[in-house]
Amino acid sequence: MPVYYEEITVSTSSRFELVDITDRVEEIVRKSGIRNGICMVFAPHATAAIIANEHEYGLLKDIIRLIKELFKPDADWNHNRIDDNAHAHLGSSIIGASRVFPVIDGRLIRGTWQNIFLVEMDGPRRYRRVVVMVLGEE
Repeated sequence: MPVYYEEITVSTSSRFELVDITDRVEEIVRKSGIRNGICMVFAPHATAAIIANEHEYGLLKDIIRLIKELFKPDADWNHNRIDDNAHAHLGSSIIGASRVFPVIDGRLIRGTWQNIFLVEMDGPRRYRRVVVMVLGEE
């Protein structure tokens, strides 16, 4: 089974940020030559996540607000005694570091309003990696 992968690098400018990587993922799927299979998008970081949702300004702010409310950056988390980012570790654990999408006829399949985002919860960071792997049949 053919496998193709590339890494995307992302810089973030805020502690919490959603970075739309949809176009870059779709370009990798096109370059892969895979006609039918799956595409996995994975953030190899313990303080970031990957989601799929609508790219609408108000909703993006709402998602960040919910993450802050759920994982409370200023709470008395045990890990904060070592490093001040327990909220980001918790968020990554619960939200998830990867998403899988079908690839059909050489195209990434996602809903009309679904874009793919890196969720930054421990920024700003100069260098975040996202691994995009496409596997299936050519």
